[in-house]
Amino acid sequence: MSVDIIGYGAFFLTMALTYSIMCLGLNVQWGQTGLFNVGIAAFVAIGAYVSALLTTPETPDRFGGFDLPIAIGWLGGALAAGLAAWLVGALTIRLRSDYLAIATFGVAVSVQLCVLNIQPLTGGAFGIGFIPRPFANLAGNPLGFGLANLALVAGVVLALYLALEHLAKSPWGRVLRAIREDETAAQALGKRPIRFRLQAFTIGGAIMGLAGAVQGHFIGFIAPDNYLPILTFQVWAMLIVGGSGSNRGAILGAILVWGLWALSAAAVSTVVPPEQQARAASLQIVAIGIGLCLILLLRPRGILGEGRSSATGRATMKSKANSKAES
Repeated sequence: MSVDIIGYGAFFLTMALTYSIMCLGLNVQWGQTGLFNVGIAAFVAIGAYVSALLTTPETPDRFGGFDLPIAIGWLGGALAAGLAAWLVGALTIRLRSDYLAIATFGVAVSVQLCVLNIQPLTGGAFGIGFIPRPFANLAGNPLGFGLANLALVAGVVLALYLALEHLAKSPWGRVLRAIREDETAAQALGKRPIRFRLQAFTIGGAIMGLAGAVQGHFIGFIAPDNYLPILTFQVWAMLIVGGSGSNRGAILGAILVWGLWALSAAAVSTVVPPEQQARAASLQIVAIGIGLCLILLLRPRGILGEGRSSATGRATMKSKANSKAES
């Protein structure tokens, strides 16, 4: 029994950490720069499908099957999602808040329809199976397989966390926060907000693509239903709960919200009669919504959100801009 619990714990944490990678990407876009992206599912799907096409064995009824190493697939998925984010950003990054949200949501719907209907490339509604899984040689040992994958994904999250923390403390990261607080003041200081916003959007999209690739290889199967708009809602809830603007908060929020999602699913399967479980599945969304409301009421900035107030940041930026204008 203890072995089963440890094995499930490893599976749970590995899945939660794949969502942490998505949250870290969103934190670059929204938490650091203030870009309202609701097309997260699109970039996650691109990363997952590109990595799957690069690494799966050759099949007669589908393009791809290059049978490349998993590391190449992960890198290719991240680069493809980053390129897609750059293309989308180049067209939409000048839009503000709600208009950018509408545009990115349209991109997410378009990508989901493409992976559903371009069957010779994506497998259509049946998806892509037989995706190679890391440490497949340990498949006969579920505990060893789960712990090895947990260690691998935890290493990826740690590397991303350290890299993003370094970027956040660098001059580039300070410019992003300046744009988030007051874009006009940042522009008055000689910065080019459009360029920095596009860079942040591209990096965030690439990280989301990496998350899709990592998650796809861990599960071993991907399908269009994995990338519905509910995925975007989940990731946003994770970042808000953990604390926007904090990389540690993004990781913590992903673990907590995924735990709530898994717990509500287990409660539905054990308490609700089988014939009513399809309807009761919506209780998962209700549970996350209630948790999100409680966090916003008790800690409006999230559990580990940035402590510095936006008003203070804007006041500092405006004073610097005014000083430069007067000189």
